[in-house]
Amino acid sequence: MATEATETTATSDWGKADFEAIYNCPDPRRYFTTLQPLDYQIPHHGQAVFRAAVDALRRRRADRPPLNVVDLCCSYGINAALLKHRLTLTDLYDRYAQHTPDAPQRPQLAQEDRAYFAARVHPDAPHVTGLDVADRAVGYARSAGVLDQGFAENLESDAPSPQLRAALAGTDLITVTGGVGYISERTFGHLIDAMDNPPWVAAFVLRTVSYRPVSALLARAGLVTEKLTTRTFRQRRFADGEERRAAFTALAGHGLTTNGKEADGFYHADLYLSRPAADVALLPFSELVPD
Repeated sequence: MATEATETTATSDWGKADFEAIYNCPDPRRYFTTLQPLDYQIPHHGQAVFRAAVDALRRRRADRPPLNVVDLCCSYGINAALLKHRLTLTDLYDRYAQHTPDAPQRPQLAQEDRAYFAARVHPDAPHVTGLDVADRAVGYARSAGVLDQGFAENLESDAPSPQLRAALAGTDLITVTGGVGYISERTFGHLIDAMDNPPWVAAFVLRTVSYRPVSALLARAGLVTEKLTTRTFRQRRFADGEERRAAFTALAGHGLTTNGKEADGFYHADLYLSRPAADVALLPFSELVPD
């Protein structure tokens, strides 16, 4: 539905098109329908990296299965769906972006989704807790069985609730695909403060956004942050010329060239991985990034 994409392309305060209208709907269909024409793909890249990180952590911590993952800015549980199930991002587009006259209403869709995901779950799937301010999106992901736990809390302004704090205990891995910029080091600080031991943190961060404040906070918690230097990852196409101009201006402000990257018409993200120094020494970052 191209009209939905057009309706949601006002520009936000930091240059990105404003898709707020699709982030907190009763179900994921408008989200996928709007973003499919823009070739939104960062969850696909995250799937490969996050699975590799989970596998590496499982080998290191085989005495405590399942692993516990916290996905930030989880939305409708997309990263959890791809991490826990035998599915691809294309499968999710096929499921949610195809509108038919007999499309089910939200309660029926959630019930069908619960069976759909349950039939495709990996036997060694990690336990995934989702965090997002979008309460209806998180609620749908819980009702569909994608998230094991989900919390609609704003850690930019508030400390975790007692319930969220309890869920954060024993976290092995924090994941985020593109949410940095909407969330800052404040959210990461609240998370780390609530955990007994600092987990690994795998973050895809748009090149228009600085990750230095987050990596500095994680360093104070004892984590070494590495940036993948061999490649970047496409997030989605620019929604319009205004968004493209804003991105190019931001990149120039960071001293970055767009050649071979954003010049192709897509936002590009860098991949950062933060780990304890002992883990960094044992396993090179490059071995965690599939070709």
